[in-house]
Amino acid sequence: MIPVDEILVGAIAPLGLRAAPSGIAKSPVQGRLFLGPEGFTGDAQGDRKHHGGVEKAVHHYAYEHYPYWIAAIGERDVLTRPGAFGENLSTRGLTEQDVAIGDTFRLGEAVIQVSQGRQPCWKLNARFDAADMAIQVQKSGLTGWYYRVLETGHVEPGDGLELVDRLSPEWTIQRLWRVLYIDTMNHDELAAMVDLEHLPEGWRGYARKRLATRKVEDWSRRLNETPPASA
Repeated sequence: MIPVDEILVGAIAPLGLRAAPSGIAKSPVQGRLFLGPEGFTGDAQGDRKHHGGVEKAVHHYAYEHYPYWIAAIGERDVLTRPGAFGENLSTRGLTEQDVAIGDTFRLGEAVIQVSQGRQPCWKLNARFDAADMAIQVQKSGLTGWYYRVLETGHVEPGDGLELVDRLSPEWTIQRLWRVLYIDTMNHDELAAMVDLEHLPEGWRGYARKRLATRKVEDWSRRLNETPPASA
């Protein structure tokens, strides 16, 4: 049983040089909060094409990674408390080495299932005032992960994540990260990723396309913020 130290939600606000609408700034809540099919009541995403939805309903980030980031980039106000990475759940005791695709947890009244890792984007650069923060997160493997909601219900801080099933314990978030970003053209791993039925189709599509084209997709647009033309 892993206690949830904080549940965090955020409203949409302008972010970065683009003044792009974003809900990355999260604040802790007190008391019970309803977790629906697409996330917690009161939590918003500014870019619904790339954030949120049923496969990214809840974002989890390990609080034990915070000292690593303070050492790597220096003190930042956002690193003095949970929520720096836009996470909805903050815990100590689970990391990308432990958690696997398809891991299913009971949390309060709800049941949630690990769906995919987090793909860092340029919004982290703006959030941390560091031009290469998204790249650093991608290279580190300390990305966090997402859940889909299998059963809705109320959740509150202090509720424990109780593991109830593991569909593919060998497919940790760390292994998935390695296939995507480190050992990028390992055909055996890519083929196994294609066959991972409870991984979202978009991620399986990366593996399928790499096998077909023998090329890795371009990450630059996702990782780098481009100022607006008027800037």
